[in-house]
Amino acid sequence: MRLKNKLQTPAPAGKKPKARFSPAKAAYYVFLSFMMFLMATQPVYASDVWTKATEIMKDVYNQIVLISTVAAIVTASVALLMMNFSRSGRTVDESRAWLKRICITWAILNGLGFIMAYITPFFADGKWNG
Repeated sequence: MRLKNKLQTPAPAGKKPKARFSPAKAAYYVFLSFMMFLMATQPVYASDVWTKATEIMKDVYNQIVLISTVAAIVTASVALLMMNFSRSGRTVDESRAWLKRICITWAILNGLGFIMAYITPFFADGKWNG
């Protein structure tokens, strides 16, 4: 039996044991400090983040409406041309169905903008402001 390896002898009376530096523990403390800093500063910067996010969402929506309007005009004109100059009744029916789908989709996309611009201010802060 090897008792010598299993038992530790105490340090001599005049010497202190060396403190070991643990990089993992230091990294954990740095991470913990950074997270505490973020928690403390969150209320200060939260309003700026939401304001900027609202601006970005409005800009993206305006770009989508612009692109969808151009795409709707082009595809609707192709459907109208096919409907007017086609000799096949099946092609005319399909063109009419596509024209109907294009108009409905375009109206829904622009309707979302109407809801966001005119109706949501009535419900600001979770209360009816009408």
